[in-house]
Amino acid sequence: MAVVVSAPGKVLITGGYLVLEQPNIGLVLSTSARFYAIVKTIHETLAPDSWSWAWSDVKVSSPQLFKETNYKLSLRDYSLRNVAPRGSPQIVKSIPVLRLCSEGGNPFVENAVSMAVAVAAARASSSGAGSINPLLLQGLEITILGNNSFYSFRKQIEAQQLPLTVETLTSLPEFSAITRNPTEVVSGDTNVLPEVAKTGLGSSAAMTAAVVAAVLQYLSDVKLPLHGSGQTDTVELRQHLDLVHAVSQAAHCAAQGKIGSGFDVSAAVYGSQRYVRFSPSVLASQEGSSRQTFVEKMRRLMIEEWDGERTPYGLPPHLTLIIGEPGYGGSHTPSLVGAVMKWRKANLPERDEIWNSLAKANLRVEAGLKLLNTLAQSVGKTYTTVLELCSILPVDQWQTIIDTTSEGKAVVEALLETRTAFETVRGLMRKMGEGAEVPLEPPVQTQLLDQTMSMNGVLFAGVPGAGGFDAVFAVTLGEDARNRVQEAWSSKGVLSLPITEDPQGVSLEQEDPRTSEVGSALHAMSIN
Repeated sequence: MAVVVSAPGKVLITGGYLVLEQPNIGLVLSTSARFYAIVKTIHETLAPDSWSWAWSDVKVSSPQLFKETNYKLSLRDYSLRNVAPRGSPQIVKSIPVLRLCSEGGNPFVENAVSMAVAVAAARASSSGAGSINPLLLQGLEITILGNNSFYSFRKQIEAQQLPLTVETLTSLPEFSAITRNPTEVVSGDTNVLPEVAKTGLGSSAAMTAAVVAAVLQYLSDVKLPLHGSGQTDTVELRQHLDLVHAVSQAAHCAAQGKIGSGFDVSAAVYGSQRYVRFSPSVLASQEGSSRQTFVEKMRRLMIEEWDGERTPYGLPPHLTLIIGEPGYGGSHTPSLVGAVMKWRKANLPERDEIWNSLAKANLRVEAGLKLLNTLAQSVGKTYTTVLELCSILPVDQWQTIIDTTSEGKAVVEALLETRTAFETVRGLMRKMGEGAEVPLEPPVQTQLLDQTMSMNGVLFAGVPGAGGFDAVFAVTLGEDARNRVQEAWSSKGVLSLPITEDPQGVSLEQEDPRTSEVGSALHAMSIN
């Protein structure tokens, strides 16, 4: 039996920094770039005395890193222990449920496995379903795969003198080998490239959610919707996703050693949404907890304590998302966040004014997109016609296409208001960055984004999330405008990623993604 689960990456289009504080909102889009977790048994048959075993085997494989890590899973408290690569079964590191210090492993995966198994075991026992130990004794073989768009292949492409185009990226074998930066690279005082070159789509959150969901699905504790099935929202489905979400947030926070805003994990589980963070105190009290205490905490979180908010919130029809890797050198997000929050905590009137004005501008962007969604439903034909016409005209001519009907005028005005509100967001983000003395929208990014927004059919463009040098995004009026932006970006050395919005969150897949036409037999290859 094999279970295949996927979870999407994310793009935070508004709410950078403010989403760290309640009740500020973040608009986050989930993407077609997905992480996959494949869970199956290790042992097809068990020895007759297997009932007396105290440990189960767990093997975690990351083919893209050419890495395999073996563990022993305690059937007493469901903690993991990293097994030495030589001299097995020597145990070299104990990994309790809530305090992880791993050597050679992946803390996000390890916390995800340990916490998911602990919760599934407790729930099976309390529901009368019996012990899950017989299934665990067959072992857990977990394979983790990330879509190429989570990682940067710019250096390999440039080394082969291939064009920096989306076509080049799509020609790579799916699940290509991940490259590592040979040395730590610094751009300025705070911009540090990570060991693995990433594109900022929230790989750790997507991976954590995929592993948690796959383990829970494998142990029959949740029933996930099929990816692309269009399954409608039900009470049972919400309960199952809420369980995946609570465990994923706990695992992600434990692995990174801090309690973040959680929007990336929420997007990985639920998909595109309007997000308001949970109170840090909700998860703070679990540090150092026993397994039983942790399980009780997860139960309470699902019922009464989780005070975050989320509302499904995708792009309106015919609006398309495009993400690009500029190649200016990466930004160290924790350094940016630290500088901005230090600036924020001074509580000076002029800083509060910027912060509050930015919150209002974010709400205006949200309202504009919401109105466009409403108009798409209420005046569908007019909405589509207006977008088609605006997509081939510069923005200063959009109002010239308005006919005598109020419907057409309403669509154009909603487009212009959304664009104006986003321009305000960009300006305030730059002002905040100047005050905190960090490049939230560096001048080189400003120039690129201004040029992008001057193109026909571009609604708005910006730097996602925490900003900096990592990535840029644009929202266009249709595919033709998207293609024009991709071509323009390529001419400027910006590598467009072959992804768009996928509003569905964590999902069950029907097959191993490596068996698909795109990825068969190629998942461990890379360009040399």
